[in-house]
Amino acid sequence: MTKPLTHKQALAAVIQALGGTWDPPRAALALRLAGYEPATSQAGEKEARRILRELTEEGTIVRPDPERTEYHPLGT
Repeated sequence: MTKPLTHKQALAAVIQALGGTWDPPRAALALRLAGYEPATSQAGEKEARRILRELTEEGTIVRPDPERTEYHPLGT
């Protein structure tokens, strides 16, 4: 039996598969599609920002401009 992906694993996989620019609203949508059901859209974006920061710290994605909340997969 396979274990379900965590929210972070699911978002990392989607970002790597689709590429492009990721901001909190797009990441929150991807999390909802992966099964995360936040109480509010604000809660969804907050969770997305937290995961995006963690993925950046791990080196999975990069934030090219510290003034903007946009992220890219590593190597793009």
